[in-house]
Amino acid sequence: MAPLTYIPLPLLPAPLSWFPGHMMKFTRMLPTLLTRTDVVIEIRDSRLPLTSINRSLEGALRKWRLERGWDANDLARRVINAVPCERLVVLNKRDLVPDWGMEPFRLAMAKKCPDQHVTFTSWQKPRDIRDLNKTLVGGILPRTTLDIARRYPHTPELNVLVIGMPNVGKSTLLNALRNMGIKGKTPKAFRTSAQPGLTQALSTRLKLSVDPLVYAFDTPGVMLPFLGQGDAGAERGVKLALIAGIKEGLYDMETLASYLLYRLNVLNPISPAYLTLLPEGTQPTIDLEELLTKLAQRMGMVKRGAELDISRAATYFVRWWREEGGLLAASSALHLQSQISHPSLTNESDDSALITHGWGFDFQWQLSLKDLSGTTNDGIDSNCKKMENCIEQYLATSEREDKDESNVSATQRRKTAVSGGEGQEEGKVCKDSTITCFVQFTVRTSSV
Repeated sequence: MAPLTYIPLPLLPAPLSWFPGHMMKFTRMLPTLLTRTDVVIEIRDSRLPLTSINRSLEGALRKWRLERGWDANDLARRVINAVPCERLVVLNKRDLVPDWGMEPFRLAMAKKCPDQHVTFTSWQKPRDIRDLNKTLVGGILPRTTLDIARRYPHTPELNVLVIGMPNVGKSTLLNALRNMGIKGKTPKAFRTSAQPGLTQALSTRLKLSVDPLVYAFDTPGVMLPFLGQGDAGAERGVKLALIAGIKEGLYDMETLASYLLYRLNVLNPISPAYLTLLPEGTQPTIDLEELLTKLAQRMGMVKRGAELDISRAATYFVRWWREEGGLLAASSALHLQSQISHPSLTNESDDSALITHGWGFDFQWQLSLKDLSGTTNDGIDSNCKKMENCIEQYLATSEREDKDESNVSATQRRKTAVSGGEGQEEGKVCKDSTITCFVQFTVRTSSV
């Protein structure tokens, strides 16, 4: 089976804003909440490790760390260490991304953003929950963990604030941490849903551990007030809609299906996961209509008059990926090296032909067929370098957005102009919030 050597990005609609009042209310509450917070756990989606960062919260988090004694010139160095003040970045749903990219991503993050302690987890894996619990309360773990509560024995209790975008798994992860940290049977503390926006208010304190005493607060998922302009903003919106991070109905399913087809081809250009839905022997395709037609035929999706129901096929395709296809896509990407040994590939006349490949939905690069062997664990250094290059381009894009204010909508500019001094202060906070190592776009880099 020959790999796809040309995978074009589909045309995407301009992003729609979804920023209900409860999100604005929490954003304004955050600086006050941080004054009585010892640990911030920021939950992100492993499939969107960059896009699921909420830059609108960065200004408050940075100010909190500086007030607690962290060095403004070296964010990994703490000058005054009297009370706990740690920020953990948890990449949730790690079972939905290929294993080969996790360690390179950790190394790239450690180099580019040493102030953020990054860990991958899945609430379905007890070992991951146990490790995260021990990071908070202490225990025998590798030297890279924090043992936060044990390091501050004179702190009567540790208060943890869990933040993140909608539907990244905050409430589910807290329920799992409570079950792990409290002995005996514990009831489900927080309601969870596959739809975004269920949690709309700050929760009451939830006890995660008795000795040492650790409490946590669940918070509403907060979306970016404005997803951006141009192609980058359009792609960001579709990514978040695919993981159900945006209210259902803002995007039609065929738009999501077209981008999903593009991404699955990038993750595995030789044998994409969607081929399991189609008749045996089907070749990879970049044509959405061809894919949906074959899927509708195989599933018997027809409308009145014996016409194929393409819209229903698009809905099935997206929901298949959300429910089981994501796991399949993550696991199938592990076998690229073995697929390269297939006769149809080894007989290729041009081994230098470039194909698009990537990890998750935020990283991608160009590789030759020979380079694809670097997607295994033997290529950690090579993949780490590619991810570092992507992050450097994110930073440059972030600075450019901040300078030309393309990350602020026209409506926000009008409100700032009307509100006068208050608006100027809010603009300053917004500007501070961009001092971070990421912006949510997909960067495409050449082979390293």
